[in-house]
Amino acid sequence: MQGSLTAAETTPDKTEEDSSVAWQEKAVEYARIMSHVKWTPVAAGMPKRGGYFEEGAEYTGVPYSSVKSVGRYIGFDIFLKTFLAAVENPHSVLYTENLRGKVTNAECYYGKVCSSYTSYALQCGIWNVSRLHGPPYRKGVILVEPQSGQFAKVGDVIYTPPATPTGGSHVEIVTGVTKDADGKVTHVRVEESRPQTTKETNRNAASFNAHVGSRERKLYRITDLDAWREGNRAESFLFPNYDEDSATPAINRVLLLDQGDWVPYHKGQDVKFNVMDKDVQGVKALVIKRGDAVVEQIKRPGKGVITRAFSTCGDYTAHCVMNDDSLSQACEFSVCDLDFSMPKEAIALGESWEIDISSENMKIIILYFKSEANSYEEHNVFVSEQEQQNGKVVIPADMIQGKGKMQVWLFGENRYGRLKKRLDIVVKG
Repeated sequence: MQGSLTAAETTPDKTEEDSSVAWQEKAVEYARIMSHVKWTPVAAGMPKRGGYFEEGAEYTGVPYSSVKSVGRYIGFDIFLKTFLAAVENPHSVLYTENLRGKVTNAECYYGKVCSSYTSYALQCGIWNVSRLHGPPYRKGVILVEPQSGQFAKVGDVIYTPPATPTGGSHVEIVTGVTKDADGKVTHVRVEESRPQTTKETNRNAASFNAHVGSRERKLYRITDLDAWREGNRAESFLFPNYDEDSATPAINRVLLLDQGDWVPYHKGQDVKFNVMDKDVQGVKALVIKRGDAVVEQIKRPGKGVITRAFSTCGDYTAHCVMNDDSLSQACEFSVCDLDFSMPKEAIALGESWEIDISSENMKIIILYFKSEANSYEEHNVFVSEQEQQNGKVVIPADMIQGKGKMQVWLFGENRYGRLKKRLDIVVKG
C-alpha cells in the first residue's frame, strides 16, 4: 500500500546529534501512511479543487478536503481502508457527493487537511488546527533558534500564518534531515496535506531557509509531546488506528457500501449496497445480518444498488451467496444513535452551562467548540465515562472567552469509526 522511496527521499542515517526519539520516528511513519498510499478512481465525478480526479489515473497520498462536520476525515473519522474501499465502489459517496459550495475549503466527502495530517502524525486523538500548533496556544513547544535548516530536526513543524485576518493558515511537518560527512545539513524533507493530495518536498538547505524565511513562517519544535497534546492523545481513543491504517486491506470485489466498508452509519440513514460481482460469479442472494440474526435476505438481487435504512442500532454485516453457494467476503458496518441538546439558543459569557448527551452503539468521546467570531478560540472537552453514564456534561464558566456564534460538535466512536453531530449556540456578553 505504501510506495517505495528514491535514494534522495530516504530517511538519512541517524547520528547521535539528530537521532529521533520514539515519538518522532512514529511521526514520520504515521505521516507516510497517508502520504504514500496509492489509489485509482474507478469512475468519474470524484471532486477536487478546481475539477475532478481523473478516472483510471493513479494518485499518491490521500485527497485534500476540509470536510468539517459534514464529511469524514481519513484517519480520525474513518479507517484509511474505508476510503480505499469507497474508491473501488463507483456508486460510493466519493463519486456521488460533492461538498464544493456547501462546506468551505471542501470538495471530496472523505479527505484530510494540513492540520489533520500533522495531528495524525503527531499521535493526537483529534486534530489541533494549524494556527494552534505553536506557542502560546500549546505547551511543550518552542520556536527553533536560529530559524535555519542547519537546526531543523525530524518532527519539527512549519507554521504559515494567515495572509489576511480572515484567511487560512497552514502547517507542515519535517520528516527527514540529511547531513553530509561533516555533519552539515544538506537537505530537509517536508510533508504536508494541500490540494490535491499530500505533498513531499526535499529541499536543499538554502531552499529550506528561503521557504521558512518567507510568508512570516515559523519553525517550531515540540519538546514534550505529552504536554503539547495535553488530553488529546491517540492512545486514549479507538482512532486513529495506526495498525489498521498501515495494513494492506482486502477490498470486497462482490459487494461494497456507499461509504465503503468498515464504517458507522447514523440510525435511520440510508445504507446503499452496491452488488458489483466484479468477477462475474453470479449472485444468488444478498444477506444482511445484525450480529448473528438475519435481518433480510434478498433473492437474485442482480447487479446495482439496493438501499435500506435501519432503525435498530447494532453491528451489521452484508454478504452475497454466489451461484455456486460459496459466500462472498462480508461488508461490515454499524448503525448508531448519537445526539445532544443544549438548554437554550444563547448563553451568557462567564456562566457555566449543561449539555445533555446520549448515544447507542457508540461511545461519546469529545465535545468540540469552535468560535465563528475568533478563529483562535477552539476547545475540546473530553467526555468521561461518568459523564456519559450521567448523560450530561457541565461546561465550565471560564472556558469560552469571547462572544458570538459558537459551533458545538459532538463526537462518538466505535470500532468502525466516528460520527459527528453539530449544533450552534450564541455567546452573549
